[in-house]
Amino acid sequence: MTPLTIRDFRPEDAEAVAAAHRAGREHLVQTPEMFVFRAARQPKGAHYRVLVAELDGRVVGAVRCGVVVGTTTTGVGHANGSVLPGYRRRGAFTALLAAAERHLAGHGVVELHGWVDDEPGSLAFAEARGFTAGRTAHFAARDLTAPLPPAPPLPAGVELRPASDFGADPRPVFEVEADAALDEPGEIVLDATEYDEWLAGEWNRPDHDHGLTVVAVVDGRPAAFSFATTDGADRYWSAFTACRREFRGRGLSKLAKLESLSRARAAGLRYAYTSNDATNAPMLAINAWLGYERCASERKFIKRLDV
Repeated sequence: MTPLTIRDFRPEDAEAVAAAHRAGREHLVQTPEMFVFRAARQPKGAHYRVLVAELDGRVVGAVRCGVVVGTTTTGVGHANGSVLPGYRRRGAFTALLAAAERHLAGHGVVELHGWVDDEPGSLAFAEARGFTAGRTAHFAARDLTAPLPPAPPLPAGVELRPASDFGADPRPVFEVEADAALDEPGEIVLDATEYDEWLAGEWNRPDHDHGLTVVAVVDGRPAAFSFATTDGADRYWSAFTACRREFRGRGLSKLAKLESLSRARAAGLRYAYTSNDATNAPMLAINAWLGYERCASERKFIKRLDV
């Protein structure tokens, strides 16, 4: 038996890290390419780092950590990760988490946030390491081979267009996100999102499907969108469905997401997944209308760090 080693991520670790991340979580749509992409990027002020655990000569898990950016709130960090089921209870994730906490504390983080599977073992693990349970989020799944609801009529002046139509200038789409993100449920208000960071880190991410992301345009102005990523095979993820506050109440988010799912179904994708905060009643209602069914949940945990 070789000793446990914690080290920085290398591109050749991507397949193993993705496998650990997805183990027991069919609702997560995450590709090895995205781990390479995220690890190679350093958003301004994020101090982002991926740490991996090696045990018995193989990569068995990882943690992704960094300082929360896109907000005027300071001193908050995030850490999330997983270990392959066959290698749990051998100290790997305890060591990964400790390394992440040291890294973040060194960059001024005093409050650490992480998401934990809503099952007894994971919840007990977090509580035993000084975390306090907070809000709940629910995952939902939909079989894309099953019929979708019939599309409601488009209101006057509304068009549904693929994000690829905005490839030359995505800023109007970004402005929808920046406005909608101010009302996202959570402990931190995302009130300082920067266009260049969004363009590099979200719009240009390798799993973003610009043909499946759908923008609802009102009288020529983007008002809502449903942002789609895929695994490049048969799985679809709704990364964010957003509507500018001045356009809410018109059903634009529902129309955009239905059109996005319709395009995904026509493209041959078979499984759709999404996630919502348990308090986000409007999106939970839209997803129920679209035929999504809850398949898993997770809890936010928060810990104060000594710096």
